[in-house]
Amino acid sequence: MDQGMDEKETILMGVLPKAVLQALTPEAREAVPSAQLVGDAVVILGFPFRVGRESRIRKVDGRIERIERPKGKEGPPNNDLYLVDRGQLLNISREHFQIEKVADGYILADRGSACGTRVGDELVGSGDKGGRSILRDGDVIAAGTKNTPYLFRFYSFDEYQLRRRD
Repeated sequence: MDQGMDEKETILMGVLPKAVLQALTPEAREAVPSAQLVGDAVVILGFPFRVGRESRIRKVDGRIERIERPKGKEGPPNNDLYLVDRGQLLNISREHFQIEKVADGYILADRGSACGTRVGDELVGSGDKGGRSILRDGDVIAAGTKNTPYLFRFYSFDEYQLRRRD
């Protein structure tokens, strides 16, 4: 392979998704900024990938709107994905969970959220305690209480990345 092909592959590998979070409910889709949605999925390009509640919102004519985040004034953002929690009772904490890549797979770490995070039926964290769980391809992540509408399916593209290298 020549140097030009090595450079192209490096660029390609940098922009291809490493994983996605697929929004499974209308509420989950509406919570994601439209600029971060590709179809019904949020593309993850790197890890750790941090998720939390968007606190910069206002109501305009009964609708919730995001307030633009200032660029570069406050240091790096706390989250890679800011979700708008539209419920009367909040499910999503400002710093809710993160997905980490480890040698043999993925870990979901609750970042001390009030309502916790679920991976499948397993409660991870809650009560501001945090916690960790193995995260597998196809697992459903629920941000908040047992009845939260903020449901996402995690898909990893590790097997596709490996196949490209063979």
